[in-house]
Amino acid sequence: MTGTSTGTGAGSSRRTFIAGAAATAGALSAAAVPVAAAAPAAAAEGAAAATPPAGRSVAVLGGGVAGLTAAHELAERGYAVTVYERRALGGKARSMDVPGSARGGRRPLPAEHGFRFIPGIYHNLPDTMRRIPFPGNANGVWDNLVAPREMMFARAAGREDLRAPIPWPDHSPAELTPDELRRALAGIMQSLVRLPPHETAYFVDRALVFLTSCDERRNEVWEHTPWWDFVRAARMSSEYQRILAIGVTRNIVATKAEEASTRTVGTLGEAFVFNLLGRGADGPPDRILNLPTNEAWIDPWEAHLRSLGVEFRIGWTVREVQYAGGRVSGVVTEDPAGVRQTVTADHYVSALPVEHARRTWGPALRAADPMLGRCDRLETDWMTGIQFYLTERAPLVHGHLNCIDSPWSLTAIQQAEHWPARNFPADYGDGVAVDCLSVDISEWDKPGILYGKTAKECTREEVAREVWAQLKASLNDTGRTLLADSKLHSWFLDPGVDGLGTPNPTNQDQLLIHPTGTFHNRPSAGTRIPNFFLSGDYVAVDIDLATMEGANASARAAVNSLLDRDGSKAARCTVRPLYRAPEVESAKRHDLWRYRLGLRNVFDLG
Repeated sequence: MTGTSTGTGAGSSRRTFIAGAAATAGALSAAAVPVAAAAPAAAAEGAAAATPPAGRSVAVLGGGVAGLTAAHELAERGYAVTVYERRALGGKARSMDVPGSARGGRRPLPAEHGFRFIPGIYHNLPDTMRRIPFPGNANGVWDNLVAPREMMFARAAGREDLRAPIPWPDHSPAELTPDELRRALAGIMQSLVRLPPHETAYFVDRALVFLTSCDERRNEVWEHTPWWDFVRAARMSSEYQRILAIGVTRNIVATKAEEASTRTVGTLGEAFVFNLLGRGADGPPDRILNLPTNEAWIDPWEAHLRSLGVEFRIGWTVREVQYAGGRVSGVVTEDPAGVRQTVTADHYVSALPVEHARRTWGPALRAADPMLGRCDRLETDWMTGIQFYLTERAPLVHGHLNCIDSPWSLTAIQQAEHWPARNFPADYGDGVAVDCLSVDISEWDKPGILYGKTAKECTREEVAREVWAQLKASLNDTGRTLLADSKLHSWFLDPGVDGLGTPNPTNQDQLLIHPTGTFHNRPSAGTRIPNFFLSGDYVAVDIDLATMEGANASARAAVNSLLDRDGSKAARCTVRPLYRAPEVESAKRHDLWRYRLGLRNVFDLG
């Protein structure tokens, strides 16, 4: 097995999985607390026409989705914006080149931190994408989204693989009454996961409990209830546990089922169910980009922001946010030459991932807003990508696949067929590789099947061999060799992971996870410090999950807070919450009455 690996420089993104499908099979829920100022929609032209007081300047710390969104919204409103990014624009959402892979004038092989997934439940991120020009596209970068035709649960040990078309072609109720919801959910479950009828019925009833739970019950009870307990997994079959408890939480929320917040898992599940039923969606449940991420999205975004006057400082690392006189007085940075400099602006938006951001908050800043200290309780885990380049396209599935039985919770997608504008062997690499199988590793702390070691205990080469072995165990177990060693060209493991096989492995790009109680430690976008704002997927927004949508929504909320503090007359950013079905709101109001009386939800039969 040949490989390509570098030491530093991270990958593209994260939010993984077939989320639509697994969450579909997952649960229900609709964000409890609509987030920050959902202001009237503001046309970009109107926003740009507004001039901030005295031409105010903003330093945006971090150039991932959160930082670029904040820069976009601020620049449209006339602010002078400078973005400071230590590595490369796009953060975890970017794609990257495999070093040394190009031959004969071709592009380098494309790699990433994790494959892109932009489901129809997103609204804020797609709005931004529509406002990024792309040659030949009427709707900008948004027109580069395409919908895979199907998804698959790949089973190991000879178990039948489960395939499903996307979007779902079956029952779409006109009214979301409890009976209609039960019927639709049962149909989805029976088609997708094929559990014993009594387990399907029980899970559907648990889904109805969450769907009709009031916000108070969600925030105060289900937020503190592990998903494993909520779905009564301990009572059920191993298939029920594997698919609906373990599979959903590890692959979508990257948290153990025994720890994952029911509020978080249910919220995403509900959104995907409504999406499948044709309600409140921006598009199909599963969407990906039709080119490598930088080509389809990040590079055009950078060009557009530069045209709006945004300046970028690439290779600049944020070391400390300084506090004096009741305000942020400057930010200590380290430039590409390693020289420390203090940069100043009128306002500061911290758009770093939480594990990096909180290192920059000193005692004085934390004392000024105790909310910052609560961020120390937020937890992160590893979810990292590896790409396998093939010399022959494997007949797997036309979309995402979830290796539900794999010890390392693997999910994957073949990318070449979704990039119609590119001829993979002609345009990329050495002209031999014809496809890229992009795989996300969600579990780094369980032994594998090849070496009996966890992913963190393996060397980079061993990680590649182990992942390849687990893929083959899931896909080659029914008499057909779908993945052949002879067809493997090379591999590339996200360089943000370092020190594998040593006592101190590190990961520059960890993922916020959602054990019970997490929601109450998430900060708001506005702080008590008048010129300091937070943006990132850890900030409390309506979509209670670390996602690009959450990063985008939090940036909009941060900009709105900044505009309020500045007394700006510019139109506020629209912050759209997750869809809430009007028919279900009456059931939630009834549940609020029961909750205040100390009674269970009417569908909660234990």
